[in-house]
Amino acid sequence: MQNESLITYPCDFPIKIMGKQHPDFCTEIITLVQQFDASFDASQVEYRASRGGNYIGITVTIRATSRAQLDALYKALSGHTLVKVVL
Repeated sequence: MQNESLITYPCDFPIKIMGKQHPDFCTEIITLVQQFDASFDASQVEYRASRGGNYIGITVTIRATSRAQLDALYKALSGHTLVKVVL
């Protein structure tokens, strides 16, 4: 039971990524996401700046094919120097 997933693969899976406002943030995150999903459509990324403009949040929707893919992507995103939070 412990390894069972509540997600049925493959599926579209949104991920929210937040970080400090930086000129390369979106480009670097999109490049990283494309390494885990070759079919990722960068034109569908949603952007939202914080009220004060110090932070940016983006939502990417990937085609999740396995729990291993999602785990690896979350680990890569969480370890990126420009990323503060991944949901």
